[in-house]
Amino acid sequence: MGQPVRDYLLTLCVTAAVTYLLTGPVRKFAIAVGAMPAIRARDVHREPTPRLGGIAMFGGLCAGLIVADHLFNLKGVFELSNEPRALLSGAALIWLIGVLDDKFEIDALIKLGGQMIAAAVMVIQGLTILWLPIPGVGTVALTQWQGTLLTVALVVITINAVNFVDGLDGLAAGMVCIASAAFFLYAYRLWMGYGIEAAAPATLFAAILMGMCLGFLPHNMHPARIFMGDSGSMLIGLVLAAGAISITGQVDPDNMQIFGSERGATHAMLPVFIPLVLPLTIIAIPAADLVLAIVRRTWNGQSPFAADRGHLHHRLLEIGHSHSRAVLIMYFWSALIAFGAVGYSVHSASMWIVFVIIAASTMGLVLLLMPRFTPRAPYWANRIVPPRYRRATEQDSSSSHEEQPASGASGAQQGSADAPMDEESDERAPVAVGVSGVNGATAIGARSRFPDRRSIDSSH
Repeated sequence: MGQPVRDYLLTLCVTAAVTYLLTGPVRKFAIAVGAMPAIRARDVHREPTPRLGGIAMFGGLCAGLIVADHLFNLKGVFELSNEPRALLSGAALIWLIGVLDDKFEIDALIKLGGQMIAAAVMVIQGLTILWLPIPGVGTVALTQWQGTLLTVALVVITINAVNFVDGLDGLAAGMVCIASAAFFLYAYRLWMGYGIEAAAPATLFAAILMGMCLGFLPHNMHPARIFMGDSGSMLIGLVLAAGAISITGQVDPDNMQIFGSERGATHAMLPVFIPLVLPLTIIAIPAADLVLAIVRRTWNGQSPFAADRGHLHHRLLEIGHSHSRAVLIMYFWSALIAFGAVGYSVHSASMWIVFVIIAASTMGLVLLLMPRFTPRAPYWANRIVPPRYRRATEQDSSSSHEEQPASGASGAQQGSADAPMDEESDERAPVAVGVSGVNGATAIGARSRFPDRRSIDSSH
């Protein structure tokens, strides 16, 4: 039982390593071909940043599948199922559409049609929903057309939910990584705990998806050096949907033979299927953001695909949260919902799980309503936490008094230079492309890890 874990870990590490190593050259390629769109009104970043990060993520996906095909405990997935090939076919198509959109900004309806075609390609190769567990009724078999329509709808919803939430540095990749980690735990439990071979492809998809996100995150955390673009967001959304389709529509709950009759099995397994049915529980926050965006835009007389600044992450910034804090809050809620649902599916009769979820939700609401609260680490942890969370010592206070300017004029000038940046905010001042010495997204060279936080017009 330990060998599959090592194989999955190796697949994850190879996928992450390939994605990480490819992202740097892809960034230079994106700059060379001009895949750096101008900053739009709804954007929160301050520098033109290259996209096309999905190219590196697709390379990691291919590497993960190739490695898994040559591992002793995972090669059976490719021999007994056609789902990995179906995933690769659909992923290649949706990735190509995303690359074209990142470079040429294709129409939203064309992208929607491409998403439906990619889902249909997977259905043709066998990755489809065959039945659904209905509480009180049992397992309901779907006709070919019903399964096809439900599969296409699930793929399109998941892709657009992930695409809509991709608005802050590291947000989409981190949330999908959290969701795929929870999904992996559940799928692995079905396969190794109950011996259900049909859950093996979904387990592999989740491990590869985690590697894709983990390999890309170091380049995408704030301040991001590259964006995944639609080529990346639609790709990871499709992989997440493929895993949910594989395990929700292919695994018969009566095969577990631990609940007796088929109707009793489906009713008792309702908590187990909470993280899987139309995987809206695992991607609850992106799905809620998607629904709210459609209602908001339709109410305002706009197209449901029209971009705006009304997403959940935009509202977090508006109430005073910094960029990093907004991302961490979204991470927290994603982990709470995903792992809480998985934990409840394992021990649905344990009330302590419900109490833990309620306590964590209360803590999350407190952090959500206190945007200006900055926790301070103990003195012994000052060396390992970021500077904004360190406690000021007496030595720091005395040195800061000695460094104050002697004249009032120079002090006022220094204050005006530092005014654009708040101590608790990690937002950078707008940077013009033509400014000399600017690094990061506006240059191919390395970027300083400590960006200049002074305003451009400052003489310092």
